[in-house]
Amino acid sequence: MSATKQASSKNFVKAYGEVIELEQYRIKWLARTVYSSQFELFIAFIILVNAVSLALLTMPDIDPEVKETLSELDTFALYVYLVELIMRIVSYGKQPWKFFRQGWNIFDFSIVVLSFGIFSGETIILRLLRIFRLIRIFRFLPEVRVLTSSVVKSLPPLMSVGVLIFLALFIYGMAGVYLFGEQLPDSWGNITLALTSLFILLTLENFPNYLEEAVEISPWALPFYLSYIFIVVFTVLNVLIGIVLNAMDEAREENKERKRKIKKLDAIVHEVDDITSDGKVAEDEINRLREQLKLMETILHEGEKKRKD
Repeated sequence: MSATKQASSKNFVKAYGEVIELEQYRIKWLARTVYSSQFELFIAFIILVNAVSLALLTMPDIDPEVKETLSELDTFALYVYLVELIMRIVSYGKQPWKFFRQGWNIFDFSIVVLSFGIFSGETIILRLLRIFRLIRIFRFLPEVRVLTSSVVKSLPPLMSVGVLIFLALFIYGMAGVYLFGEQLPDSWGNITLALTSLFILLTLENFPNYLEEAVEISPWALPFYLSYIFIVVFTVLNVLIGIVLNAMDEAREENKERKRKIKKLDAIVHEVDDITSDGKVAEDEINRLREQLKLMETILHEGEKKRKD
């Protein structure tokens, strides 16, 4: 029964708000190390220190010695990220390519590798890569992961609404050129200027000024502006907000379901440990173990199926 206990407690780890099953090809001790709370806290601490050092480097008239120290801290953080990345890849054992099946892993790999001299001489790009390294802190923040998931879920419908908004802006832009282009060339002289004015009006910035000067030119100004405000600004933009909020609600529900499954798995592991703690297992306890392990496999397979879908 010791093998059963190991299978129940050592082949599963908690990482980034999920329970992950360690496949047979993984190096278990190394995987458990990189997924451990202590290791994650250490990496999060390094990221925060790196953020502070980068912020201080932007301060004017900074002491040269302090600047050198902060630069060394930034370099040290980069090497810590590199070591962490190597450990995570090596933990995949004989199948390291499976490391790249997760989006965060690809992001981490790209940012760290590109930071090592590939853009030598491109100061701006190197500075941007430094900033992007700080985004890795999102992996350790559950609420940020919920927001990220909601944004990803909302992208397809947002693209469709985005096309609708562009067509509406184009139609109103062309109408604005024909109605006000000659008298108001700075705002409506061509389609580019018209679209710029319409983008500004999306925030209702200077709306009274636009309306006042247009009313003096054309009687169509009032219906033009009012229809634009009610159709595009109020209706379409609220649809965009509704799509994002709906996706956020779905992401939060998925997060709650994930937490519920984690609690179930914890309870299963504890029960298995209790059964096998004395080293003696009766027939009825063996049946209970089989039921618990079967339930654990069902929960994990459901989570894997949802991730694939």
